[in-house]
Amino acid sequence: MAKVVGTIVSTQKDNALIGKKLMIVQPVDINKENIRYEEVAIDTVGAGIGEYVLIARGAGARIADSGENTNKKSVSDCSIVGIIDRFDS
Repeated sequence: MAKVVGTIVSTQKDNALIGKKLMIVQPVDINKENIRYEEVAIDTVGAGIGEYVLIARGAGARIADSGENTNKKSVSDCSIVGIIDRFDS
């Protein structure tokens, strides 16, 4: 779980990132306290700054970024895969 804290604009990037929305996310715990450090994530769901989101890392992030096209190259190690409407602790 993370909070979207910013966006990234990059004009020079790997071809696999062309057309992808890059966001800065801050992982948080169940109390919405920051944990670890900020990360760059590919947004697959249209999240906005200030929203709490579900993130996937590693192979899960690459699968989310590639969609149904399993032959498509992905350089993602972190993807936003859901927008959290609410959560209870």
